[in-house]
Amino acid sequence: MDRTARRRENPCVIRQGESRREIARSLNAAYADGLLSEETFVARIEHLLAKRVIDPMALIGDLSFRTRRGWSSWKARVLTAVAVWPSAKRAEPELLLALDWTGAERELLIGRGHGCDVVLTGPSVSRRHARLLFRDGNWILRDLGSTNGTAVNGAVVGRCVLRPGDQLMLGAERLRVD
Repeated sequence: MDRTARRRENPCVIRQGESRREIARSLNAAYADGLLSEETFVARIEHLLAKRVIDPMALIGDLSFRTRRGWSSWKARVLTAVAVWPSAKRAEPELLLALDWTGAERELLIGRGHGCDVVLTGPSVSRRHARLLFRDGNWILRDLGSTNGTAVNGAVVGRCVLRPGDQLMLGAERLRVD
């Protein structure tokens, strides 16, 4: 079964990098509407593509769109998605963990320590909290005996396979896999 058929069968399936594409579309729409200067647009797109942990509200949270007649359907969907971004409803914004699903990277260390590949500064995150290994097209998360534990989609885990859209809690730090 191909990806398109799977999406038609289960519309809740989240594709790899989907959140980043939505943010990029929103930035593009904001630039096209004159809400962002070229320099700001380029800086935000570079941030979106270069970082492993992305704060969507830092990139698009300050943008306000007005509805107009004649907008194409994709633009209306993107702007609606921005208006109801899940993290906008929480006191603590949800960050995106931008993973490379091509296999270019094989291993990532997540923690508070400066030598980690993904550094989370929250005090509830251990210095070496978890390890991500890329195997057979999947990212495998393994807790490294962290003090405050690791949960995926609300379940405490020691080791599990990650999917796009999974909600990660590393201590009190909340991330969504993209």
